[in-house]
Amino acid sequence: MQESVSTTSSTQDALNKEMKAASRVTIIGMILDAILGVIKVIGGALFNSQALFVDGIHSFTDVASDLVVLGVMRISRQEPDEDHPYGHQRIETFGTLLLGSILIAVGAALAWENILRLIEGGISQVPEWPVLVAAAFSVAGKEWIYHYTRHVGKAIRSDLIIANAWHSRTDAFSSIVVLLSTVGAMMGWEWLDVLAAVVIALIIIQIGWKFTWDSVKELVDTGLSREDTETLKAIARETDGVRNVHELRTRRMGHDILLDVHLVVRPDISVSEGHQIGMQVVSGMRDALDNIRDINFHIDAENDENQPHTTERLPSREQIRDVLHQRLGELPADGRLRLHYLKSKVHLELFFDTADKSEGITTEKVRKALEDYPWFGSVRVWVGEA
Repeated sequence: MQESVSTTSSTQDALNKEMKAASRVTIIGMILDAILGVIKVIGGALFNSQALFVDGIHSFTDVASDLVVLGVMRISRQEPDEDHPYGHQRIETFGTLLLGSILIAVGAALAWENILRLIEGGISQVPEWPVLVAAAFSVAGKEWIYHYTRHVGKAIRSDLIIANAWHSRTDAFSSIVVLLSTVGAMMGWEWLDVLAAVVIALIIIQIGWKFTWDSVKELVDTGLSREDTETLKAIARETDGVRNVHELRTRRMGHDILLDVHLVVRPDISVSEGHQIGMQVVSGMRDALDNIRDINFHIDAENDENQPHTTERLPSREQIRDVLHQRLGELPADGRLRLHYLKSKVHLELFFDTADKSEGITTEKVRKALEDYPWFGSVRVWVGEA
């Protein structure tokens, strides 16, 4: 028995609110990035600071990433449709991948240019004091927007917004490097300014690589951590009625988690009881991880983890009724037949309300009638039992 239990993380109205919150914080950050980019690029060119100039380029990459975020968030927060029944969150993952790739490319180009300058030597220009003012203003502005953006990202559970927040913070880190290198250059170590430009470029590459690699892992359905997986297994095992848990598979889609799990229960319980046990497992797992979007649970009557599955070639209910009819004659109309498919055998139970209605059908009689069939496992005839 297999059941799928899905919930959307919010209604479409909530999704629209999340998109508006993401758009608002991203637009604010984009305006700040544009202002800082202009100040730093012009300041770096006018006051002899290659580090501040590269930092300005970094700010302009933030503007580009903000534009990517705005476009991706609008698409990824759409509700599920026929073509995308699980939603559009993977578009957010792709956007994060694109953002990381942009950072790597820009960082690599800037690093290469300034490494060549270091190798060639002849650096004599000394940054002037306005560079310190521009860098300090950048540190304060980017640290503020980092905290604001990260808060919104956590509130709407968006990895892309959180990634964009960290992108903003790299600008603050790089501006700190500009501050330190400028002080050093003014004290006589002019090459520190160019070295700082290389360091900033490497910071950009490192952050870009992290975003890219995390997105690739998600796109190839990398599962949850070992700790989270063991926690989910423990919850299932501790649920009343569950005998064993196996084949717990997980994957991420944006911030949401999708998982499949096989639950072993007693073979003689009803379908509805098996479903209820599965729903209890679902409830426990969702209490542990609130971003689980979809749980697909399979109810197993036997532990087939390390042994062959019961073959699908066993006879169906209709075929077994035909065999019983051939060997025993027509079964009483009020007789109820229950089948258990276990260890590649069929185990039968026949229920009759009274002895008169069983018309002489006994456990021994049915056993002898079926014992030549390779699929036959066992039989019990119940009289006066529900």
